[in-house]
Amino acid sequence: MAKLSRFVLPLTVFGCSLILSSCSSKSNDPAPRSGGRPPAMSVNGIVAALQPLDNIVNSSGTVLASESVDLAAEASGTIQSISFKEGAHVRKNDLLVKINDEDLRAQLKKTELQIQLAADQADRQKRLFETNNSSKEQYDVAVSTLATLKADRENLVASIRKREIRAPFDGIVGLRYVSEGSYISPTTRIASIQKINPLKVDFAIPEKYAGKVHVGDLVKFHSDETSLEFTGKVYAVEPEIEPSTRTVQLRALCDNKGETIFPGGYVHVELRLKQAGGALMIPTQAIIPVLKGQTVLVRKNGVVVSVPVKTGVRTPSVIQITDGLSAGDTVLTTGILQLRPGMPVNVTVR
Repeated sequence: MAKLSRFVLPLTVFGCSLILSSCSSKSNDPAPRSGGRPPAMSVNGIVAALQPLDNIVNSSGTVLASESVDLAAEASGTIQSISFKEGAHVRKNDLLVKINDEDLRAQLKKTELQIQLAADQADRQKRLFETNNSSKEQYDVAVSTLATLKADRENLVASIRKREIRAPFDGIVGLRYVSEGSYISPTTRIASIQKINPLKVDFAIPEKYAGKVHVGDLVKFHSDETSLEFTGKVYAVEPEIEPSTRTVQLRALCDNKGETIFPGGYVHVELRLKQAGGALMIPTQAIIPVLKGQTVLVRKNGVVVSVPVKTGVRTPSVIQITDGLSAGDTVLTTGILQLRPGMPVNVTVR
């Protein structure tokens, strides 16, 4: 039995050594190398094609009265009467405020009498001169005196008119800040008058549209407060580009017969330029901003290619490509963040 143990133990140790050696050799064998390109990624895309483009530019604007002035007196004095109601409509040349002018009217009455007397004197001197009973000098003095008095009358009439404040146009008078009996001067704030039908809308567009906008182009605008939409037309274009914002200022006119929008309001503006006949449009999500511009990913020969592009008109869903793409190019619209140039790709055209 002891002899058998001496033979079995060495055999067992030898067998374990063979097993460990075999396992070690298998674990050190190099892994098989896989050949070929990685599997193609499946994404969505579109085939770029030319299509008509409604050239719409969105902006924000400010509503202005078509005419607006602050009423002020041309001469100082005490208000004799106020002939308007706050917030009321007035017509052009309606008398709004009358300043006391009794002293001027008294002077005017006196001057009228002096003119009548001077006219009689000039007529008498004329007859005497024609019959050689008066000198030419006396006749000239009489005529000059009459002309001077008439000039004084015109001056008094003008001074009286300065004491009348009249409506310069049809409009609505605002709140007044004076009362009858108040002493006012040319710097005194009296009230304002606004003409709000039609209305003006001031807004700006980027300079790249400067050569595309024209007088008569259609404008739509709406206010968040009223939820109403109005239509107007561009009637003036500022002939320079604002250096600080690189924008062009425009002004449009719009009907406001219902007087539902007031000057000073904020509105959203939609400017419709002339339609472009063959514009290359792609979804906005296909555009990738880069350091020096913008790029899009296209599929060429089964792989991804990055193409620099220049853009034009942009809407909430699509953007115009003015340079870099051609009709028929397959533009990738999904998986943009995962794709890299040179990767194989399968495209499902939507």
